[in-house]
Amino acid sequence: MSERNTILRSMHDLGLAAWFGGSLMGAVGLNSAAMAEGGTWRNTARIASVGWAKWTPVNAAAIAMHLVGTSGLLGVNATRVATQKGVAASTIAKTVLTGAALAATAYSRVLGKKIELASSDDPEDFDKAAKHPIDTDKAQHDLALVQWVLPALTGGLVLLNALHGEQQRPAQQMQGMLQRAGSMTPWSAMH
Repeated sequence: MSERNTILRSMHDLGLAAWFGGSLMGAVGLNSAAMAEGGTWRNTARIASVGWAKWTPVNAAAIAMHLVGTSGLLGVNATRVATQKGVAASTIAKTVLTGAALAATAYSRVLGKKIELASSDDPEDFDKAAKHPIDTDKAQHDLALVQWVLPALTGGLVLLNALHGEQQRPAQQMQGMLQRAGSMTPWSAMH
C-alpha cells in the first residue's frame, strides 16, 4: 500500500528535528548561558543575539527543508488523506501547528532583531534602532514566552508525525479506509 518516499521523509523529519532541537536548545542553553554570563542587560542581549544570528540561516534552511518535505508528502499521500479515516484530521492539525510555529518563529526573529539593534554598540545599528524604537522590556517579555512556545509547537508537530507514521501501517490504512467507506454508505447514514 505504501510507496517509499525516503527523500521527502528525510527532508520533513530532518528539517523538523533541527527546528525543534534548535528552539529547545536556544531556550534551555543559549538564552540561559547569555543570562549567566552577560552581567548586564546589554551584554546578555548581545550574547544571545550573536548566538541566534548564527542560528538563523540554519533554522531558515531547516524550516524550508521541512516545508518542502511536508508538501511533497502531502502530495504523494493525498489519496490516503482523502480516504483513510483520521488522516485528514491529523493533517489539518499538523497544518495549523505548522502555521502557528512559522508565525511564532517569525515573531521571535523580529523581536530578536530589535533587541539586537537596541543592544548594539555599532553606530549603524544604533541609528537603525533609533528610527524604530522599541519597548525593550516588552520585547524581552514576549521573547521569554515565545522561547517556550516554539519548542511546544514544534514538539506537537513531532507527536503528530508519530501519529501519521502509525496511521501509515498497512493494517491501519485498511481499517481507516474501510471505516471511511462504511461511514459514506447510505445504510450507515440511516443508523
